[in-house]
Amino acid sequence: MATGTKTTKKKESKTDAIPRLRIRIQAYESKVLDASVKQIIDTAVRYDAEVVGPIPLPTDTKKYTVNRATFVYKDAREQFEMRVHRRLIDILNPSQKIIESLTNLSLPSGVKIDVKVM
Repeated sequence: MATGTKTTKKKESKTDAIPRLRIRIQAYESKVLDASVKQIIDTAVRYDAEVVGPIPLPTDTKKYTVNRATFVYKDAREQFEMRVHRRLIDILNPSQKIIESLTNLSLPSGVKIDVKVM
């Protein structure tokens, strides 16, 4: 019977990873979302940044069913839905100029942006 020897694997350190900006964009209208994504990519390319994306993420659909009448006519109903379109953009090796220009960017209302530095 062999003795139990454990081999330990070293985890890769995070210093080997390339620094990047991960931008997640959400909007109810896909045309407004695509226009704002184009504006962000144009700004990043202007400062010679390497851009990965836009990557389309799955659309969230929320459906609501409401009775038309308040008391009777249970079978008469209306259905409504809200769609949330999402995109993902990665900017590799962001410089300080790129970060400043993206913070000063004015985007249309109804667009939600989440920025993470990884």
